[in-house]
Amino acid sequence: MSYRPDDVTRQIVALFAAINRRYARESEQAAAEHELTPLQAKALLAAEEPVPMRRIAEYLHAEPSNVTTIIDRLEGRGLVERHPAPDDRRVKLVAATETGLRVAADLRTRMPFASRPLHALDDRQRETLRDLLQLVAGSESPN
Repeated sequence: MSYRPDDVTRQIVALFAAINRRYARESEQAAAEHELTPLQAKALLAAEEPVPMRRIAEYLHAEPSNVTTIIDRLEGRGLVERHPAPDDRRVKLVAATETGLRVAADLRTRMPFASRPLHALDDRQRETLRDLLQLVAGSESPN
């Protein structure tokens, strides 16, 4: 017996796709204004406060070795700096420079939907949505 999505399921999947396209389009356009890739822009936004490289990798859902290349490029443009963590010198913290902070602020301005995609929902609705998505993400797919 094969699974056939019902109308509501098709609508939900279409909405996920529309949200993803809107987010991607807005992020790409904002990043392009600063000659950044969307991943570079996202990494810069993640580094507005000093953060370990591994946390940026988690945020980007990327391998740490790929994040190193992204951070190298941002650092080469003077947008971020790397410093050893004060409590563990083996850990590198990445932090936006003053220039990087200005670019990050402009990115946020150019990305109102990507910066706050759930602004139309109140706290309870966001929590409910999170709980439902966690349930979907953790469920087994139908055969």
